[in-house]
Amino acid sequence: MEQTTDIKLTQYSRGAGCGCKIAPAVLQEILQTNTQYPADPLLLIGNETSDDAAVYDIGNGMALIATTDFFMPIVDSAYDFGRIAAANAISDVYAMGGRPILANAILGWPVEQLPVALAREVMDGARAVCAEAGITLAGGHSIDTTEPIFGLAVNGICPKANLRQNNTAHEGDVLFLTKPLGVGILATAQKRGVMEPGHLAPFIAQLIQLNAIGEELGKMPGVTAMTDVTGFGIAGHLLEMAEGSGLSAELFYTALPITEGVKQYLAQRIIPDATYRNWNAYGKKIDFEAGVDVMEAFSLLPDPQTNGGLLIAVNPTSAAAVEALLSAAGLYSKVIGKMIAKGDKGIWVKGVRR
Repeated sequence: MEQTTDIKLTQYSRGAGCGCKIAPAVLQEILQTNTQYPADPLLLIGNETSDDAAVYDIGNGMALIATTDFFMPIVDSAYDFGRIAAANAISDVYAMGGRPILANAILGWPVEQLPVALAREVMDGARAVCAEAGITLAGGHSIDTTEPIFGLAVNGICPKANLRQNNTAHEGDVLFLTKPLGVGILATAQKRGVMEPGHLAPFIAQLIQLNAIGEELGKMPGVTAMTDVTGFGIAGHLLEMAEGSGLSAELFYTALPITEGVKQYLAQRIIPDATYRNWNAYGKKIDFEAGVDVMEAFSLLPDPQTNGGLLIAVNPTSAAAVEALLSAAGLYSKVIGKMIAKGDKGIWVKGVRR
């Protein structure tokens, strides 16, 4: 479709993509409450955990998955912004092992600053990704805001036996990550106007890629835990998995996939503000093995990802089958770490796989 190209959406927002997330420590403070509410016996997963979506028992062995995700522009193109925000929101259903069935839009638009035609392009982008996921963008809600905001509320379904959480990993499980890291750094490079033209297309291609493999992974008994890597970075989401499971983790630094161009921008010290917020929230829980480039790791591990890859904990007996499934889907399929007994740190960053 023909798109408006003379307006750069990233210049109309402070944050970008999942880098807009409230810092982990602040979020925990917000969610704390002394108020007691009646327990719903049909609510299988709520906000008492750090899972990607809420889950409700709808009977006959099936569960309803409900999630909401929205943010400010991570790219300048309105159409691509819609595609990315939609793929990111739908990802939470896949991360639970489910299949999306329905979406509603969440739109905030500064109608006195930006043309309504751009908002229409955002919606068209979202519809395109919803169609790819096999669902309908059925409705939604819009408000007049000071900055452009877009996302989706998504419902999915899943057999209860296939549900996957982020706090059910086992000691000895190996870890997979399906997409490379560094999109927060690339998004910052674009916002600052220094991204090389050749890096833009693969950057957007990664951001709009659906995590649909999650539904298939949920069917595999050897997959013990799963989440998607978003605004807290690989370190933040691995810490959630480790702490929620009563474990620690080893991360094989040299096995981590990194998006093309990232190290080039790191050399220019192009780092999102959210990286520092993330590190301040959980950096004391991470230790580094001698030989790891700590300054580079500091920039990559807390880098906020938008529609990042699935982080998967797998029983070692099923590792070969998961690797084959990911490889056949064209996804990154190397082991990037393992779950270990709980120690005094949440993550030990190792230089190589042990």
